[in-house]
Amino acid sequence: MAGLAESGSNPDVDLLYDINGLAKDAPHWFDRAMEYVGEYGLLLASVLLVVWCWWSVRRRGGEDVAGSVAALVWAPLAAGIAVLVNVPIRGFVERPRPFRDHQGLDVLVSGKTDFSFVSDHATITMAMGAALFVANRRFGLAGIGIALLEGFCRVYMGVHYPTDVVGGFALGTAVALLLSPLAMAVLTPVVRAVEGTSWGAWLVRGRSARGAGAVVAEARGEERASAEERDLAA
Repeated sequence: MAGLAESGSNPDVDLLYDINGLAKDAPHWFDRAMEYVGEYGLLLASVLLVVWCWWSVRRRGGEDVAGSVAALVWAPLAAGIAVLVNVPIRGFVERPRPFRDHQGLDVLVSGKTDFSFVSDHATITMAMGAALFVANRRFGLAGIGIALLEGFCRVYMGVHYPTDVVGGFALGTAVALLLSPLAMAVLTPVVRAVEGTSWGAWLVRGRSARGAGAVVAEARGEERASAEERDLAA
């Protein structure tokens, strides 16, 4: 990995200069916008996308709404776990930031003194996007799109190599998908238990516990009536 950082004649460094070179040709206001978008905006967009998906799921309802909400709870948890996994990886690889080894980069964010591989921002956004894809494909694709844009921004800003971003994508996806079965096995019963409380029913189904119980009772009454009709017909 150190060889990639030291050599200027490899695709990783060449692509770094190509993408970061766009910042030199862009207007100052656009670079400032990319700075805030790449540092904060896309992270916030990922969180808001999860909230939007939760709102959509609870409004739609359905028998497996608890499982869908559990999958949404897993999204930020997956991102947090992926970042924790990245801590020893960064310490082991110890790859300096690209602007420390390469001259002529337009660095849009100052004060980056930690190691470069892998990108936390790419890891977080892709972990949330992949976990969101488990809950809802349409929202998940949007989340993955945000992650891809985040990766581009990190290279554009001159704070990461392209391979730092790709490594973050791989790490975030691996944590979100590989741990998803275990996470769902733990979170789904918890969400169902929360659903039985007065405030939890509003979070999961958008109605009070009393209202949710009435709907369930009505559904069960309809099932019993249907069963009695079938018995009489027989």
